[in-house]
Amino acid sequence: MIARDLPLFLLLTLIPFIYFDLYYFHRKRAWWKRVLLWIPCLAMLAYTVYLTLEPNFIPDNDRIFILYVYLFLLGLIIIPMWTYSICSLLGRGCRKLFHKRNNYGNLLGLLSIPAVWFVLFWGSFVGFNKLEVNRMEYTSKDLPEAFDGYKIVLFSDAHVGSYMKHNSWVLQRAIDSINAQQPDLIVFTGDLQNIQPQELYPHIDVLSTLKAKDGIFSVLGNHDYAEYIGADEVTKVANCRETVSLERQMGWTVLLNEHRTIEHDTSHIVIAGMEDDGNGKKFPQKGDIPKTLEGVTEDEFILMLEHDPYSWRHRILPESHAQLTLSGHTHAMQFNILGWCPLSFTKKEWNGWYYEGNQSLFVTAGLGGLIPFRFGATGEIVVMTLRH
Repeated sequence: MIARDLPLFLLLTLIPFIYFDLYYFHRKRAWWKRVLLWIPCLAMLAYTVYLTLEPNFIPDNDRIFILYVYLFLLGLIIIPMWTYSICSLLGRGCRKLFHKRNNYGNLLGLLSIPAVWFVLFWGSFVGFNKLEVNRMEYTSKDLPEAFDGYKIVLFSDAHVGSYMKHNSWVLQRAIDSINAQQPDLIVFTGDLQNIQPQELYPHIDVLSTLKAKDGIFSVLGNHDYAEYIGADEVTKVANCRETVSLERQMGWTVLLNEHRTIEHDTSHIVIAGMEDDGNGKKFPQKGDIPKTLEGVTEDEFILMLEHDPYSWRHRILPESHAQLTLSGHTHAMQFNILGWCPLSFTKKEWNGWYYEGNQSLFVTAGLGGLIPFRFGATGEIVVMTLRH
């Protein structure tokens, strides 16, 4: 994770210390104050370089705390220094522009520090442990009348490797909440693990308790393909197969560019599951619409499961008539303030409902996360009732 963007993390650490040194310590005669300033900087730089020695995207579960501590220190020290520096720098500019005597940016910067700390502590120790049960209805004229009132529970991005002994109750509560809905169908849209199938073993008993009248259907997410471990291709393929095998042992139906039908009375709907189909750069591009929908006719109702919502506009809309697509992947960035998220600036589908003609996409904020932090973008399970 750090190794992939080492220059970025080094600059992220270095720049605010340079600002503080230039404007607050450089002209002071007390050299020891400058030394005290640069000690934590050098320590964070060393910590950053140390993490690049990790062969995998993140450390294994027994060592993952070294990554979490590092990220927590970024939030505790580096990010507040950044917010203060930016406010102070803007204040300097305004002071010169408007010929003011005082730099009010310094005051604003000071006020920003406890705000950053509040977000850090709340998101790490409270927000990540919260759960929302979001209920909604989806209506389509193409849905067979026999499925009017059909209840689906959607969850995604469990990242069970982030649940340790101290917070495994969070996952247990989510599974209990899903079962409490007494759903007709449970669907999972990928990223069950962080980087490898070994993370699943402590949670298999809990995940195996999921129950729905018509079963549990799942697809793989980018983290389920073992692409984030420092190993040869043979090992990666073996790990991916193990993940699929473990899901099937838990009683889940894993759809790998394939579909199934669910029948009620004399009618049926198609449950299609496409492999993760991202942009092909940072994320896998393994989707195959013709293979996934082989034999499906134009008059059938399709519920498409696809981990990455990127694929909806790039593959699913132009190549299929899938009326309803369910996705995850984005986690709603695990950060939201009064309904605003940095992803709002993009034109991508990142959370909630999207429509194009009679085709719809719903993107869930997901359940967990690789990093155990959520502020505003609370983990969720979605209870969706289908209506004719």
